[in-house]
Amino acid sequence: MGWILILIAAICEVIGVVGLKMFSQVKNKRNLLVFAGGFGFSFFFLYSSMAYLQLSVAYAVWIGLGTAGAVIINMIFFGESRHINRMISLALIVIGVTGLKLVS
Repeated sequence: MGWILILIAAICEVIGVVGLKMFSQVKNKRNLLVFAGGFGFSFFFLYSSMAYLQLSVAYAVWIGLGTAGAVIINMIFFGESRHINRMISLALIVIGVTGLKLVS
């Protein structure tokens, strides 16, 4: 159950990051709601996951998945660089998060 909550938290974090990007470009209520709601739900699900997982693992996986998701979304929708070094770094994040899950 803890891993499902972390996955949901990471998805909500990505939604919050996208909302932050949209709100920085166009300040309206909808973008503010996506930004604040995404991060609010993300923290709620992260908090909930800690009933099942250690803090160090939950936080590291949440940050890793959220970061990887945000990078991928920004590459696809906001035209961020797809340089090979970014792709390798992204793969290392995913490998690290996977490793934490495997040893937990």
